[in-house]
Amino acid sequence: MSENVAADELRLLIERIERLEEEKKGIADDIRDVYSEAKARGYDAKIMRQIVRLRKMEAHDRQEMEAILDTYKAALGLA
Repeated sequence: MSENVAADELRLLIERIERLEEEKKGIADDIRDVYSEAKARGYDAKIMRQIVRLRKMEAHDRQEMEAILDTYKAALGLA
């Protein structure tokens, strides 16, 4: 691979990454707007974020985490 070809390829890869970073920023802004809208309608955005995280988890992982959380809460008198 000649230096020109390698430089062009590298430049194209960097430009793709930059475009994707811009798209990611736009999506993050959109998500933030939805949470703001939810908050304005009386929903708790922090709890909604937790629900989104829980929904991403596999059921067995979520159940395991909840069981451990319940055990820790009981040990600390929070249950």
